[in-house]
Amino acid sequence: MSRASTQPEPSPEEEGLHSELDLRASLFTMYQHDSALRELAQSICRDILTRNPLVYWSDVIGCEDAKRSVKEAVVFPLQYPELFHGPLLSESWRGVLLFGPPGVGKTMLAKAVATECGTTFFNVSASTVVSKWRGDSEKLIRCLFELAIAQQPSTIFIDEIDSLMSQRGGGDFEHEGSRRLKTELLIQMDGLTKRSCEKCQVFVLAASNLPWDLDQAMLRRLEKRILVDFPDAPSRLRMAKTFIGEYACEAAIEGIAETVASKTDGWSGDDIRLLCKEAAMRPLREFFESAGSAQGVAVREVAREDVVQALKTVSPAGGDGHGMRHRYHEWARNFGSV
Repeated sequence: MSRASTQPEPSPEEEGLHSELDLRASLFTMYQHDSALRELAQSICRDILTRNPLVYWSDVIGCEDAKRSVKEAVVFPLQYPELFHGPLLSESWRGVLLFGPPGVGKTMLAKAVATECGTTFFNVSASTVVSKWRGDSEKLIRCLFELAIAQQPSTIFIDEIDSLMSQRGGGDFEHEGSRRLKTELLIQMDGLTKRSCEKCQVFVLAASNLPWDLDQAMLRRLEKRILVDFPDAPSRLRMAKTFIGEYACEAAIEGIAETVASKTDGWSGDDIRLLCKEAAMRPLREFFESAGSAQGVAVREVAREDVVQALKTVSPAGGDGHGMRHRYHEWARNFGSV
């Protein structure tokens, strides 16, 4: 047996420390002659860099069509590079847009991609790349992509991208700084496409609840546009069993889950979670209101009637009560690319 094989495996804390030290050394090398850019890069690492989001495919219930499309676009080219060759397949999709109603799992899908592929995950939102100082927003975007290339394979996830990349040319209401930021982001995404021949393993995943507000130039760069829809009946059944399983007896779980699934068509996964949470709270309320903390009195298990009563007080905040399902499907038919 070799001596190397007898050494203990490093703990996650040790691995995190080593990777953090490596990153600091890398930043110093990349920006040793520009302290301002080095400071911006450090802020990106501090605010939006996640080494491992710890979200797996099994954590994402439903979204099967979206999972398949994301795997084809991002996961398989990384795992089986020898199968993706030739003038078409060798250039993988650099940009993927996940669009759909709020609370259906778009962010979880992006984190699952980063976890399953083992990529460095850059979680970007408008607040992290917009600066009050003139020119800093563009520099932040540039530093972000430079760091992603240095730390590849990496995933840049831009949440609520419509807040950053709304359509340009909106008259006198668009600020000059906003236009410059949009232009820089488009330029950097073009740079990823030009690097495709060098096997650049940087992918941009974006999520939006309002895809029709996105700039057309950004849509062209987001080559895959995938609808993440409301969960179907089997997915709602699985969600209900997962959420309520710990609080109900085994014999009653199936009936409770079927009630939830049948009454929540057009609800998002997050809405269903809140409904189950309200149902789980009802036995606790009865406990505190009647017995209080008296000894020997146990909290009863959740029953089907708890779900029925919870449905009277809980409404879907992100569900299809606004009639948005038709609009998402219409946009998917016109602009989707799966």
